[in-house]
Amino acid sequence: MCSRFALYSDPSKLAHRFSAEAAPSLIPQFNVSPTQTILLVREENDRRRFAQARWGLVPRWAKEKDIGYPAINARAETVANKAIFRDAYRRRRCLIPADGFYAWQAVPDSKAKQPWFIVLRSRLPMALAGLWEQWRSPKGELMKSCAIIVAAANELMRPIQNQMPVILAAEHWNDWLGLATHDAKFLQIFLKSYPDDDMSAWPVSTKVNNPQKDSEECIEAVK
Repeated sequence: MCSRFALYSDPSKLAHRFSAEAAPSLIPQFNVSPTQTILLVREENDRRRFAQARWGLVPRWAKEKDIGYPAINARAETVANKAIFRDAYRRRRCLIPADGFYAWQAVPDSKAKQPWFIVLRSRLPMALAGLWEQWRSPKGELMKSCAIIVAAANELMRPIQNQMPVILAAEHWNDWLGLATHDAKFLQIFLKSYPDDDMSAWPVSTKVNNPQKDSEECIEAVK
């Protein structure tokens, strides 16, 4: 799964990277956690635009915002058919910018887990495959929410954990965001693990385990 990531690139770099209109002013975040408001990229009127949404998808048909669990991840193999994600998968896909994400590795003979930080070798912001929804409360208030799609881990990730977020190559962004693309089988082409030789990973401090810790120390390598 993907339960934490970081986004610290400045807005102008993000706008250039995603060929989108200016990104909103952002505070660098080194420990983005579920239920926080995060940045995403959508296609509107054939243009890429930034938006913000709560991390943890709430389906349109939900009676309450709290559906009993935070739907932060959608599994690639079931996203097309699972009721909570099915409609968004066909009609409301997005890119979720991240400079890197965290994964936790089991430690032999211990209940503790070692966190790792994973980035692209280029150090460019990555585009995580996402879904978004708009939910209306009984009082008429609107709330956007989103989820990150995860797939089987690649060779780099497999010793750490068996899943990783789907990272979309730039040449696939238009197809993924295209509003006319509703074919679930076609979309499945993109839901695979990213090439491991284009990624880097290093162990980091367990400080990242605490959602209240949000500083550059979270991504610094430890022995």
